[in-house]
Amino acid sequence: MKLKQLGSNQTLIQLSNGNEVFFSYETPVAGYDASRGVYEKTSAHYSRTTSRHISNYLNGVRAVDMHQDHFNKLFG
Repeated sequence: MKLKQLGSNQTLIQLSNGNEVFFSYETPVAGYDASRGVYEKTSAHYSRTTSRHISNYLNGVRAVDMHQDHFNKLFG
């Protein structure tokens, strides 16, 4: 597992299986599912800043909308 600080209040966890989980502030809001080969992002609406953080992480890559519970369960 690798923890990377991508910017102010933006953190990425990269797992050994290729999966990623992106955090804005302390909330997991996006990621990459290596087994499916798809990027995912929360369908919940957050602040303008968190939305910008997600956009920066995805960098133009199309992502599948997932319910916020999907990301919360990764760490629950």
